[in-house]
Amino acid sequence: MNKHLEQLVLLSKIDQEIDSFEPKIDSIAKNLKDTENKISQINTQISDLELEIEDVKNQKIQNNLHISEFSAKIKELGKKSGSVKTEKEANALKIEEDIAKEQLDSANDEIIRLDKILENKELFKKELLEKKAKEEQDIETIKANIKTRMEALEKERMDVYAKKTKLVEDINFKVLSFYEKIRKWAKNTAVVAVKKQACYGCFMKIYDKTYLSVIKGEEIVTCPHCGRILYKEQEDKS
Repeated sequence: MNKHLEQLVLLSKIDQEIDSFEPKIDSIAKNLKDTENKISQINTQISDLELEIEDVKNQKIQNNLHISEFSAKIKELGKKSGSVKTEKEANALKIEEDIAKEQLDSANDEIIRLDKILENKELFKKELLEKKAKEEQDIETIKANIKTRMEALEKERMDVYAKKTKLVEDINFKVLSFYEKIRKWAKNTAVVAVKKQACYGCFMKIYDKTYLSVIKGEEIVTCPHCGRILYKEQEDKS
């Protein structure tokens, strides 16, 4: 294989390796992001729950005021019952007192209902706070793990960059410029193998004359269809 072509094949593989670090970094950080999102969701739930708890407490305050009002009214009606003069007045007073007692019972029942709701919401809040504490504890472990893995990944990346720097120093400037020009649009497929007489960049069959030149490997050959740099790779005969 032509020396320049051999260098470009190697350079292309190194560039592919360099570009592969970004998804690796994203993958390492994903667990942290997922945990942070969980904590954020829990915080939103807690915030919403606290508003609901406050609303229930306000309802209890209103109901307790009504209970005080109804109790006072019943007491007042009791005092009036001793001074009624006619049966009509007594009946009217009795009806009013019965209504006030029904309202008092209803208000007391509502307090019991609100207490139960409040108890359940407070219990749910406690569970959320415990869950949040666990996630926050986990996140510290995740961060420590990420730091270790990122340091190892960074060292690996620096080694690959050093390998590329050394290689680039030996590549002819015009050849390197030609490669970089193709790489601008082809990204990590600037240099591709030819298999079964097809370009593995655009997957189009290449002409016999071009294919022969690729097989010889004496010069840099580009795909007549897409313009990528081609090289012959051993085909699997199995």
